[in-house]
Amino acid sequence: LCCCEYVDRRGQRNHLAACCCDCEELDDGCDRWLTCKSLPPGALERIADTIADRLRVPWFSGAVKINVSLVPPLVLLPVFLHVAALHFLLGLIILTSLPVVVLWYYYLTHRRKERTLFFLSLGLFSLGYMYYVFLREVVPRGYVEYSQVVALTCGLILMLAALSRAKKDPGYLPIPAGNGKPSHQGLPNKSVRASSSGLQGISGAASSRAVNGEAKGYCSMSAEQPEGVKKDWCTKCQLVRPARAGHCRLCGRCVRRLDHHCVWINSCVGEHNHQAFILALSFFMLTSVYGITLTLHTICRGRTPFVALFYCPGAYTDYSSALSFTCVWYCAIVTAGMGYILLIQLLNISYNVTEREARLALRDNTGQRLLGGLVIDTGQYNRGLLCNWGHFLSLGSSPPQRSAEDIV
Repeated sequence: LCCCEYVDRRGQRNHLAACCCDCEELDDGCDRWLTCKSLPPGALERIADTIADRLRVPWFSGAVKINVSLVPPLVLLPVFLHVAALHFLLGLIILTSLPVVVLWYYYLTHRRKERTLFFLSLGLFSLGYMYYVFLREVVPRGYVEYSQVVALTCGLILMLAALSRAKKDPGYLPIPAGNGKPSHQGLPNKSVRASSSGLQGISGAASSRAVNGEAKGYCSMSAEQPEGVKKDWCTKCQLVRPARAGHCRLCGRCVRRLDHHCVWINSCVGEHNHQAFILALSFFMLTSVYGITLTLHTICRGRTPFVALFYCPGAYTDYSSALSFTCVWYCAIVTAGMGYILLIQLLNISYNVTEREARLALRDNTGQRLLGGLVIDTGQYNRGLLCNWGHFLSLGSSPPQRSAEDIV
């Protein structure tokens, strides 16, 4: 393939120059629109699939497909922020409607069980664009020192590094090699403990219990699993899942100690990346609050950051200050949302409960609401604050070796 050719979704060789040619779905839709006829069911979905398949850019080994969900944040976010900087009322309307639109799109994709790069693209581009506005509009005013810019940059780099680690394997369980579905006769009985890759005997069971937190060295716990907790069979992945593992309907995989599927990283949060996820949220909160404080100290001199956020008379005297103030409010809204997510995560860790377990406990009415409903204590893995945090800090570490006498 040359740089402008590609193999389309039908397996045929195509060229970028023919992006508007031979689209039967679009031709039929235009004909029906001109003749005032209604579109057949599924016509819009087929047109959208064709457009998404033909949206490509030239590359060395053939044209590369661009995910449509990546484009809107790159185009709409700068436009909306610049329009919001024109007047206070425009800023109020746009900054109020943006969270509503994002929540609506999240609900739409979540209901359809679709994976999208929209939220990851929005998050990364928001970080880059806010940093660009800070360097171009705030730093030249002369009130921000060089050491403060370095500190903000280091926080941003650390946050991106933690985010990159959180994007890696969350702890997917290996899929069995056989293509055929195992029969139910091959399921383990209650007296046999299974590891993530199937039945590996008693030693595998001991390692699985140690990884899941029932036999950690931070505090004395019973080696047996809590009552009512057992390994189960995943009919979709065709494997035996260890305790606390779950199947993600968006990723289509089973994950060890599944917490939830995070749309902001477009991946699951599980045993292997939960620590990196919390670290990325923490670095984001610190960096964002620090950047907001530096910006407000620059454009609203003589006022504390909290007062300046709600009362800054000179913010709209020039366009540069208005754009900086608009970006501050945008960052404040995003920071408030991420702060709420971080708060829930920290409370769940303190009670050793995952989001998935809390949701199941609410559905089955088996959990206890604490702290005004912010956390759901299932009572299965809660061993106290220190033990719970010790278990979380040891996630993904190799389990301790146990002798045969201890296992017996």
